[in-house]
Amino acid sequence: MHPQIVQDKPGSCPICGMDLVPVKKQETGTTEASIMLSDNQIQLGNITTKAIQEGKVGSSTILTGRLVVDQTQADLISSRAPGRIERLYVKETGQPIRKGQPLYDLYSESLLTLEQEYLLALDQVKAFPGERQFASILDAAKRKLILTGLTNAQVNRLARTRRLDARITFVAPGSGTVTEISAAEGTYVSEGSPLYRISRFNSIWVEAELYAQEANQLKVGTLVEVSVPGSASPIKTKISFINPEFRQNSQVVIARASVPNPQGRLIPGTQATINLSAPVRQALTLPLDAVIRDSKGAHVWVKTGENTFSPRMVKLGEESENQVAITSGLQPNDTVVVTGAYLLYSEYVLKQGSDPMAGHGH
Repeated sequence: MHPQIVQDKPGSCPICGMDLVPVKKQETGTTEASIMLSDNQIQLGNITTKAIQEGKVGSSTILTGRLVVDQTQADLISSRAPGRIERLYVKETGQPIRKGQPLYDLYSESLLTLEQEYLLALDQVKAFPGERQFASILDAAKRKLILTGLTNAQVNRLARTRRLDARITFVAPGSGTVTEISAAEGTYVSEGSPLYRISRFNSIWVEAELYAQEANQLKVGTLVEVSVPGSASPIKTKISFINPEFRQNSQVVIARASVPNPQGRLIPGTQATINLSAPVRQALTLPLDAVIRDSKGAHVWVKTGENTFSPRMVKLGEESENQVAITSGLQPNDTVVVTGAYLLYSEYVLKQGSDPMAGHGH
């Protein structure tokens, strides 16, 4: 526990009271730096070893992205006729709506004129049932009302009641969630003025900003994994779009992928992590924690005898999330320390007073 305490005879540690462990003499006849530990030291230091073998390794690129609304799942509702907004039935964003639900009342004299034309054409057809000309006029008058946003039910009710009304209730053309409201009660709007934006979240986009060199490594169809806080596991998807030009006033391009969201748990604006996996290849691999890196390079501790370990300079290759490839310095089936390597390094420096890799080149 306290290796700085050294005595020439058995006894107890004056700091913690534990029995002192005898130091075994290391084998002579070798010029390789090494250190020998007792069984108790190995157990306390959690030093474990593993025979190095071939494994799969491949570098990966991690991008930071953000969830955004899928614009192909968004509808902009605009006014089909000029007039005054008499009433808004939905006044808050974030409200779910269903198809056919009332959205707003519009007072419009132009709509009143179209209603009059329709009723007049209806009277002409009744007076002259055999005339195709009047039937065509009636069909055109009805089509005008439909194109201005009235439903078939509203047109049929007008024909049945024959009651003109300049105040028309317009309904939602589809289901979704209101994400934007541009209208207000009492304001006048022109034809084409935006009123509502309705979005559906059964699918969502994840977007990432890439520099030019990163964008060159991607193409449409590249497999990626998207990790979102709160999700149990990464979501596998494909790159669906890469912007061919830089974002305005920047030197980045946008890459986009579509992510399914059937339960609506993914929320636009959430930060996400995009993992771009590189091609995997076979190589001698070790856990990242087994490698000690310093100004001289990288080295590992190899078991050379019973409870005896020696440092070995190695050259590293590609890294994955928790593995690194060893390109030189080790042979297959060499037994390498995979946990506790830094403790071995510290123990050597403490006992020998020098760097175990002193004299080694890069």
